[in-house]
Amino acid sequence: MAKKVQFVETVLRDANQSLIATRLPYDKFEPMLETIDKAGYYAAECWGGATFDVCLRYLHEDPWERLRKIRAKMPNTKLQMLLRGQNVLGYSHYPDDFVKLFVTKAVENGMDVIRIFDALNDVKNMKVAMEATVKAGAIASGTISYTTSPVHTHKKYVEMVKELKEMGAATICIKDMAGIMGPKEAYDLVSAIKDAVDLPIDLHTHSTTGLAFMTYLKAVEAGVDIIDTAISPFSGGTSQPATETMAYALRQLGYEVDLDDACTKKIADYFKGVRDEYIKDGTLMPKSLTTDTQCLTYQVPGGMLSNLLSQLKQMNALDRFDEALLETPKVRADMGYPPLVTPTSQMVGVQAVRNVLDGERYKTVSKEIKAYCRGEYGTTPAPINPEIQKKILGDEKPMTGRYADTLEPIVDKTRKQLEGVARSDEDVLSYIAFPNLAEKFFQERKEKEENTATYSIVEA
Repeated sequence: MAKKVQFVETVLRDANQSLIATRLPYDKFEPMLETIDKAGYYAAECWGGATFDVCLRYLHEDPWERLRKIRAKMPNTKLQMLLRGQNVLGYSHYPDDFVKLFVTKAVENGMDVIRIFDALNDVKNMKVAMEATVKAGAIASGTISYTTSPVHTHKKYVEMVKELKEMGAATICIKDMAGIMGPKEAYDLVSAIKDAVDLPIDLHTHSTTGLAFMTYLKAVEAGVDIIDTAISPFSGGTSQPATETMAYALRQLGYEVDLDDACTKKIADYFKGVRDEYIKDGTLMPKSLTTDTQCLTYQVPGGMLSNLLSQLKQMNALDRFDEALLETPKVRADMGYPPLVTPTSQMVGVQAVRNVLDGERYKTVSKEIKAYCRGEYGTTPAPINPEIQKKILGDEKPMTGRYADTLEPIVDKTRKQLEGVARSDEDVLSYIAFPNLAEKFFQERKEKEENTATYSIVEA
């Protein structure tokens, strides 16, 4: 019997995060949700990552309401989100009570698969989220943030996978956020993991370097069960390989693919129009759609690349882009080779830009990099460059152990603080994650409702 390969569709989250910095409001994709639901995907990735922040900051949407609306329109397909372990959806570590409640509420609001990773691959930072996901009855997808460096080996990755299985992982995801995994690496790593644990494996990569299609084919050959793809108009470049192309190729090679081609055609036709609007208004930069093999050196993932470009654009320094890219791997080596995934990708990227624009390395340092050097983000894959650490911390001693253990519980305290403002635990969670954005959002929501009520009275 032919082996079945299943697909995760990323257009509702990672594809648009990588190409248009997550600026896809609900009403832009709502007309296609029922069709996506009928297409035969293993899951639709639609939440987590940067969506929460961007919903509140730029799209003026309640991220929880967005999730409930997607759930209502898609009753037959598993909904999937990306969760940054102890960071949840923010950029620093949160207390355990927040992590547990967030996971519980995500599942209550419709989430089926929670893909949990840690930017340093430190499993201590994934444990609480993994256990909460299992307890809430959802699928915990234990995730490796894939990267290459002198200290990242297949042996290390396999050890990590075994620990994730013990924590309750129902599936394993290899998350290659920068598109740097080649076909041989994919074949060897998938084979090694398959030999070590009997769990379905999902491979996630990006087309940034042009390797992705070949990488997926060799991974499937090695036994990968699920691949992440994007509907063709939102595929390629810093996004994922095209869904339809992969389905076509795998069927030709004798694999079983459950996707409905009539549905994927309808979805693609619709999203062509959406993509063209973003090209027209300048949100989708042509650079994001191209292949860039330099990424094999500087390992910048899709979302980070578009952020780097917009950061330099805001500072009128787009001409320094190549310098910032060259500086990125140097900063990464100084920091002990963290995989470049949120939040470490932003931290390393911002520091690289600062080093270039200041004309002196580590002249100015963000509070996040300071916290990272103090050990607040977890154990780094390799030791931080001691000279740089000394320059940043002075005489302060870095911590050992799990930073979240030093944090006071926050949920009950915030519930009391927001009495009369927060209408639900979901509001409380939004506030803890992004206080200023949530406060502004609550105010806007209230004003909108008052205006609507006034308008209704006038109408009546």
